[in-house]
Amino acid sequence: MSVDLLIRGGMVYDGTGAGPVRRDVLVCDGRIDALTTGDADIEARRVIDATGLAVTPGFIDIHTHSDVSVLLDGRAQSKVHQGVTTEVVGNCGFSAFPVSAPSFSDHVDLLAGIGDDPVRPSWHDLAGYADAVHDAGVAVNVAPLVGHGQLRIAAAGMSAQITGDQVRKMRGLLEESLEQGAFGMSTGLTYVPSSYAETAELETLCSTLAGYGALYATHARGDGFSGMREAVALGRATGARVQYSHIALNEPNSWGRGSELLAVLDDARADGVDAACDVYPYDASASALTQYLPAWVQEGGVSALRERLGDASTMQRAEADLAAGWGDGARIPWFWDRVVLARTDAVLDAPEGATIEAAAAGAGMSPARYVLELCREGGNRVQVVLFYRAEADMRTFLRYAHCTLGSDGSAIPYEQHGRRPHPRAFGAHARVLGRYVRGLGDLDLGGAVHKMTGAVADRVGLRDRGRLLLGLAADITVFDPLTVADQATFLDPCRPPVGVHHVIVDGVPVIDAGCQTPARPGRVLRSR
Repeated sequence: MSVDLLIRGGMVYDGTGAGPVRRDVLVCDGRIDALTTGDADIEARRVIDATGLAVTPGFIDIHTHSDVSVLLDGRAQSKVHQGVTTEVVGNCGFSAFPVSAPSFSDHVDLLAGIGDDPVRPSWHDLAGYADAVHDAGVAVNVAPLVGHGQLRIAAAGMSAQITGDQVRKMRGLLEESLEQGAFGMSTGLTYVPSSYAETAELETLCSTLAGYGALYATHARGDGFSGMREAVALGRATGARVQYSHIALNEPNSWGRGSELLAVLDDARADGVDAACDVYPYDASASALTQYLPAWVQEGGVSALRERLGDASTMQRAEADLAAGWGDGARIPWFWDRVVLARTDAVLDAPEGATIEAAAAGAGMSPARYVLELCREGGNRVQVVLFYRAEADMRTFLRYAHCTLGSDGSAIPYEQHGRRPHPRAFGAHARVLGRYVRGLGDLDLGGAVHKMTGAVADRVGLRDRGRLLLGLAADITVFDPLTVADQATFLDPCRPPVGVHHVIVDGVPVIDAGCQTPARPGRVLRSR
């Protein structure tokens, strides 16, 4: 018997949640050709000795923002070194498509909110985006959702109000994306213009998703409880499969109530709603600074924001409004020493890595005024990290049976030129294996692997990945369960994990003995 690759002697965790079994894994033509006990006489072009190591399906990151980063640098370093082989993109209402000519600049502005260097799309739909990724070459696979924000811009620009005809146009664009292979749609209900969506609009789109069996992934608005209730109500009303994105409790008066939030999800599931969630293993979030401005300041997009804040009396009103707190409904109080500048692109000479409190003091401004000036000058490019969560809640979510793992980070290079992205981009999956499996015992290894592989594949609709089974795609990760750990920190995030030895994408090694190869075997996956 002759195969392309033989992974010999490892403890195989097949992605189903089952415990390990010692098996040899045989790969031929990019597929799992066999799993044997080592008795067969096998010739292989390449042999990997996995003695003492875990052999698992390649990790599937259910919540990423790698839409643009994979075009800018196809190495996907921060992810492949963790063992991630597939990135689910198009989350939080952001996606690289659709792009309409009349609203081109607004599409570009929305993409800037992801936090990457600017890109000007040469495509207008998923098919064109997939061609661009293919032409660029990428080390990981990409599974796209379509972002509600881009759908809305394509149909109605940045207007808060939307007509019935425009909703129907959105539905047509959603159907086109689903026909081209999108796995679902996401909303970003704290980001303009997705935040303008009312129930009827979302019900129309979720009904379309339900008809395709596609996923509705939502970055919710309001506090954790009201956001969860809105999400499951949409699932109940339309039959859509609901994925509650990066579940968290950001409000200080809700810290410690993680089990209560999950009870809302459990009640919906008991009523027949197909609802689940994902989490990333950190007690801090990150996003564009503009997200935290009052909604009326953001209305109309970045250009309107700049014009609005150019008026002295409006700036004064905005400063008072922002200083009162952030978030929808009851305002969350600002702890400016918990808000860290992650990317500023030298706007106002703002120091990356400093807190808003310290940077504002250095600039001689109030923190609220400083934030408004940063947003006026930098638009969606200015990125921050907020330390507004409790690890105990995150651990509760991570242990939950219907919660999978996502990073909420992008596939980016290690060289970040002094910027300090959230460490989740560099360590989320390794952190779970090192801290929450081996260190704290919150999960057993088979269960953790399942949350990163088979459970994600089932949730997204990736039929040929996520498990080590005969005939499935050969996306494989080989790591040492005794040493695997993240090394990325908030002050020094751009560090690779340890303990990940080999990563295979579609049968091709992209990490070999801990080192990245030049291979770019990844592609845009389709649902149909």
